[in-house]
Amino acid sequence: MKCMIRFLLACGITLALLLVPLEGLAAEETAPSPALAQEVQDEGPMEEGTPFEITSPSAILMEASTGRVIFEKDADDRRPVASVTKVMTILLTLEALDEGRIQEGDSVLVSEHAAGMGGSQAFLDANKSYTVRELLKSVIVASANDSAVALAEHLDGSEGAFVSRMNQRAEQLGLENTHYVNCTGLPAQGHYTTARDVARLSAQLDKHPLYYEFSTIWMDEIKHSSGRVTQLTNTNRLVRFYTGCDGYKTGSTNEARYCMSATAQKDGMRLIAVVLGSQASQTRFDEARAMLEYGFSGYQLFCPVKEGVDLQMSVPVHMGGRDSVKASSGGTCELLLKRNDQANLSLEVALLDSVTAPVYKGDVIGEIRVMRGEEVITTLPAVAGETVELPGMLDALLRIRDHFMLGGA
Repeated sequence: MKCMIRFLLACGITLALLLVPLEGLAAEETAPSPALAQEVQDEGPMEEGTPFEITSPSAILMEASTGRVIFEKDADDRRPVASVTKVMTILLTLEALDEGRIQEGDSVLVSEHAAGMGGSQAFLDANKSYTVRELLKSVIVASANDSAVALAEHLDGSEGAFVSRMNQRAEQLGLENTHYVNCTGLPAQGHYTTARDVARLSAQLDKHPLYYEFSTIWMDEIKHSSGRVTQLTNTNRLVRFYTGCDGYKTGSTNEARYCMSATAQKDGMRLIAVVLGSQASQTRFDEARAMLEYGFSGYQLFCPVKEGVDLQMSVPVHMGGRDSVKASSGGTCELLLKRNDQANLSLEVALLDSVTAPVYKGDVIGEIRVMRGEEVITTLPAVAGETVELPGMLDALLRIRDHFMLGGA
């Protein structure tokens, strides 16, 4: 393998100053590198001591796009979470809509089983039809158990079959401490999850804009074919009383106590606060709010490298139509940092000594390292920012040679 030439881009100046020409590009929202997100998750919580107290048995505060955990308390303890379970029910419904397997206007016939659910309900009429959109809205806004089961039966034929798919999806998402027995969160032996798994699952809803169309509703209604009307009130008080909060789910049973997964977005950063097992309803809201406020006041997302940025460097090209090929960033790095901590970062680029034509745009020609002091936080590929072909005459001669070597006529 060719040796690497190292270029320290920091050169004694801060990263913030280095990236002034790239400010416009860095401001555009992009998905982070999956490898980076995993690396960041594995680092553990960013804070041990905090200025707030969490009395609930289990809690976590996570930044959504990177998966970075800011704070956690017994986040891997398996617990019942009541209607927070419906985050998975909602996700599978949204995924089915995105995949075209169902449509919002599809008619759903409500079974006796679905209509007979206890707890929070939309009070659906058995053997009557409602649209997927109506049922989904009532699950997201009012946590309706009957609507959740009706959707499950519509999607997979029975609640049991749907629950099997819930568990398959949990496994696909790496939710190692989650097991579902029903799609509602009503008490059941062997039905459990954790604060960490709830946070990771909740982050998946951010991929589906339709979710936020319903989750921000404070009050609405569902009309029944008989003319009866059921009022729907959002169970998540933070949607109304905490600026920036726009979703996720509450839940409560005698077994699970009071639970919630809450999210808010400010200054381009989305945080997720999960609180499980609170002794009082208001406690879960207060403690989720405290975590969110702490996260927004103390942390920010910073993008030191964005995909496609010209690195202002090049690699020599042998036998090419041009003597060199420009290098650019082959990925985006998004970091969650304490506010004003970006001055401690620098970039280092290592490129190949040379390459041989043809070189195609996007070919890996080195790597970019995001550094904190001497520590490598993460790496991204450095790629060819353009294509360099063989010279016209040389290309033709090589093709003739290859043709005869392969025995062409």
